Amino acid sequence: MEEWLTTYEAARLANLDPDYIRKLVRSEKIKARKWGQSWQVQRASLLAYMKKSKVIGNKRGPKKN
Repeated sequence: MEEWLTTYEAARLANLDPDYIRKLVRSEKIKARKWGQSWQVQRASLLAYMKKSKVIGNKRGPKKN
C-alpha cells in the first residue's frame, strides 16, 4: 500500500522548505496527487529523490582537503 504525506510532512522528513517540496511536485521530480485543496506526496517517490540528490550532491564541485 502506498503511503502519502502532506507537503509539510514531506518537508519535515526531507529537511526541506514546504515551498521547495511544492516546486518538486510542479517539476514532476516527485510524485504527488491533489487531495481536496492540498497536495499529498508519495513517500517512496520522495525517498528516491532524496537518495538520488544525495548521490548527485556528493559529485558536485571541488572538494576541500
